[in-house]
Amino acid sequence: MEPLKITTFQAYLFWENIPKSLAYLGEKLRSLREKTDLIILPEMFNTGFTTNVERCAEPMGGPTMRWMYDIAQLYDCVVAGSLIIEEDGKYFNRFIWMTSDGSYVQYDKRHLFGLAREDEVFTPGKKRVIVELKGWKVCPMICYDLRFPVWSRNQDGAYDLLIYIANWPDARSGHWKSLIPARAIENQAFVIGVNRIGHDGNEQYYAGNSMCISPLGNVVYFKPEYEDLYTFTIFPKDLEEAKSQYPFLKDSDAFTLHI
Repeated sequence: MEPLKITTFQAYLFWENIPKSLAYLGEKLRSLREKTDLIILPEMFNTGFTTNVERCAEPMGGPTMRWMYDIAQLYDCVVAGSLIIEEDGKYFNRFIWMTSDGSYVQYDKRHLFGLAREDEVFTPGKKRVIVELKGWKVCPMICYDLRFPVWSRNQDGAYDLLIYIANWPDARSGHWKSLIPARAIENQAFVIGVNRIGHDGNEQYYAGNSMCISPLGNVVYFKPEYEDLYTFTIFPKDLEEAKSQYPFLKDSDAFTLHI
């Protein structure tokens, strides 16, 4: 494993306006002045959180994925975020992990937010995904997945870094700020949460609070309220020291998850 340089983008999103959102994000990314390994964008970064799939869904390989590939090539890094995908007559809130060579990995949001009727429109994912970057095993998840610790459990040291991308409203920001550190501590992994800011078309307000928490629960990065494009580095030694000093995972309960 090597040190991993990560850029989180706590961004303002333009409601259900894909061209405007992509143009805006691309322009803001031009301010990057240092090499990064990974750019993480919020959930549904091209539209904001919406169930208006007829207006906002794209096929695989559509304009937003092509934009992600262009950005990954331009900055020679991985670009990650979710968008609405239509596939075989079904709709998915799909996390795309796009590399600079155009290959990608996908994860479909498992837990769909019933309060916003997401479960009535989208199809849930059926499997977790682990990707690798510079020796790090990375587990991507989306927003509401954060509330379900069994789905996030780091069984057998499956991952080193857990990522949640979100449109998490300010009204429940206390939950966000509590659950992300909990996931880091209980799973002995770095956890990154990337949220959006501003109001959406339903007048929900999002206050950001994007963060990175170390395996010991220490704050690596935290940003409330304002748009922020920020780059930081996480180090293997911090992960290794936490696991050797506190080998809690070996005492965890074994279980099988039935989907």
